[in-house]
Amino acid sequence: MKFVLSLTLLLSTQVVLAAGFTLKTSSFDAKKPLPMKQVFNGFGCTGENISPALEWSGAPKDTKSFAITVYDPDAPTGSGWWHWTVVNIPATVTKIEEGASNNKKLPEGSIEGRTDYGKPGFGGACPPPGDKPHRYIFTVYALKTDKLDVNAESSGALVGFNLNANSLGKATFTVKYGR
Repeated sequence: MKFVLSLTLLLSTQVVLAAGFTLKTSSFDAKKPLPMKQVFNGFGCTGENISPALEWSGAPKDTKSFAITVYDPDAPTGSGWWHWTVVNIPATVTKIEEGASNNKKLPEGSIEGRTDYGKPGFGGACPPPGDKPHRYIFTVYALKTDKLDVNAESSGALVGFNLNANSLGKATFTVKYGR
């Protein structure tokens, strides 16, 4: 009983710490479908494949680094689709400019992992034609470590495992896109 109570208090504390943690973008209205700027260019899609501007605030006080993910849980794969993973963003950074992935303007020391398109970097939305609009979940994680032991060849699943093992909190928003 004491263990369960301690675990409950620990989890409650993490939720409280992350309560004011927010994530936003100036690249699009998250209440509307993604614009063509953030749609993939390939796989039958003809978007611009530009990573969006992201800005966050209210991270837990013990944050040592940040990470960003973009994930589509609706992809017809059985395991979703990783569109972007960026780790080892210094704790002093609170925003990423639009096009940072494509122009290699991410903060020094940051690492982009391999997307499910097969290479590192931002890979925009590209659901199958005729599918219901897919959800694209943009998340910034506050981490309790300076660096994760991953590299540019690390899969989204491996990055996700490391994020969940080191997370102090996260902020997220979801946007939809279909074709």
